[in-house]
Amino acid sequence: MATQQYQNYIAGEWVKGSTTSRDINPSDTSDIVAEYAQADKVQTETAIEAARQAAPAWANYGVQARADLLEKIGNQILARREEIGTLLSREEGKTLPEGIGEVVRAANIFKFFGGEILRRSGELLPSVRPGIDVELTREPLGVVGIIAPWNFPAAIPAWKCAPALAYGNCVVFKPADLVPGTAYEMARIIVEAGMPEGVFNFVMGRGSVVGETIVNDARVDAITFTGSVDTGQKVAASAVARMAKFQLEMGGKNPMVVLDDADLKTAVECAVNGAFFSTGQRCTASSRLIVTKGIHDKFVAALIERMKTLKVDNAVKKGTDIGPVVDKNQLVQDLFYIEEGKKEGATLAHGGSQLKRDTEGFYLEPALFTGTSNSMRINREEVFGPVATVIAAKDYDEALAIANDTPFGLSSGICTSSLKHASHFRKNSQAGMVMVNLPTAGVDYHVPFGGRKGSSYGPREQGRYAQEFYTTVKTSYVLP
Repeated sequence: MATQQYQNYIAGEWVKGSTTSRDINPSDTSDIVAEYAQADKVQTETAIEAARQAAPAWANYGVQARADLLEKIGNQILARREEIGTLLSREEGKTLPEGIGEVVRAANIFKFFGGEILRRSGELLPSVRPGIDVELTREPLGVVGIIAPWNFPAAIPAWKCAPALAYGNCVVFKPADLVPGTAYEMARIIVEAGMPEGVFNFVMGRGSVVGETIVNDARVDAITFTGSVDTGQKVAASAVARMAKFQLEMGGKNPMVVLDDADLKTAVECAVNGAFFSTGQRCTASSRLIVTKGIHDKFVAALIERMKTLKVDNAVKKGTDIGPVVDKNQLVQDLFYIEEGKKEGATLAHGGSQLKRDTEGFYLEPALFTGTSNSMRINREEVFGPVATVIAAKDYDEALAIANDTPFGLSSGICTSSLKHASHFRKNSQAGMVMVNLPTAGVDYHVPFGGRKGSSYGPREQGRYAQEFYTTVKTSYVLP
């Protein structure tokens, strides 16, 4: 039986790629999800030109019609949440509840920005010169290039595509090469909802071909990128060279502080959820657990007991807590850091072994290191897998200092029953998002997402703050 092949959407047509790639199920490497088109440079340039040509009309498209389109897209994604969620889990490795939940989030993002179209506002101010009015308005940028990662193949494309379209921009969207299936189904929904020709273009393919073409093309007015730090820096350099607007979401090495007065059960559940769910493949994962001395031993013991109950298995199997790592390369990276931690003198207190299951896949037992210092490589660099470390701290002040001693600043958390410490941590944590008695991973779709330092660059994503990136401000002076 031939594997089904899926195409790119360029200039209002579904077109074959110059080559194809296979989408492999990380829970069962014998399962080929499908084959997906790979665009070349010429096809990508055609998509960019189509977006450029469509931009003027879309910028002036009726706000009610545009709002109705995004609402329709959101409703269609919601109606297919189980189907697309199963596909997501099959190709990326998230558990089925996580996969379906992410698709629901993507649907709600489109619906939210459908409403934002009608909530746009400006300002009318008096000039310092008598008789003159000053009007402040927001306008679309033109063409936005969207480069999404593999770890959230529904939510992140949604929180980039939806505001770009809502605020009147045309889109050239490149999904991650590892997970094209979920993005394809969302693209098909966007197209079938009635998106005008050229407004939305979907180009699958290698970052070195499709991604670089988008980033370097002068017809692309802005680039929004989520991915690795190294690639993000290259995107920034290319964008600056041609003075294009850009937005980057990159890595994290997120701390979760556990104080002596924390509720032990709450702290353990926050650590397990933040560090290991979604196989630890989240930029908001709690990879550094900073624990004060009074609760340290009890916390470690309770955490290990909880880890022993976690079921690692096929992502779509009922009862699975943690699915496989996304692919062989990521598994190799995770195992490298586990060995590196041992070499640095950390104690592998639990897990860290490859696992065999009924199907051949990239299964890894969640790993916990103790006896670590914040100077160790495993505490400085993002592993992006189910690997967490425990760092002992003598008190709150030292814990806060350790938490902030990182080149990243995306998310942070604290578990405590002290209002004083919780309040102080919220104000003094050098992170874009702070959680109190909650996992560091997991954010709502209607509020800003983003960090500081090496984690993020540019305006926040999601919520009303998205307009800061996807629009430009115009100041008009009027003499009535």
